[in-house]
Amino acid sequence: MTLYGIKNCDTVRKARKWLEAEKIDYTFHDFREDGLSETTVAQWANIAGWEKLFNKRSTSFRGLTDAEKTDICQDKAIALMVQYPTLVKRPVLVNDDKILIGFNVAEYQAWFA
Repeated sequence: MTLYGIKNCDTVRKARKWLEAEKIDYTFHDFREDGLSETTVAQWANIAGWEKLFNKRSTSFRGLTDAEKTDICQDKAIALMVQYPTLVKRPVLVNDDKILIGFNVAEYQAWFA
């Protein structure tokens, strides 16, 4: 199981703290430092939907050019998330072909029940 995110993100910190408190083994992948492959982002988008994965409320999104912000489709969103990993909604928890985006205690509890 891998938790993807950015180590200084508050939501990622909450998810990591919860996983550790529940004694759940996971690997952490900081995608600001370690990057993301197009294959990985495309796989997530195919499983969860690019709209759920793509964070339009982020500071990074507000910093995009008008051309980058318009006519966003799955392919364009994936390319932008690979180029600007902070556009990915955090954290992303992946276990085999299952994916959970964002952190919500009830969703995590249900996932591990």
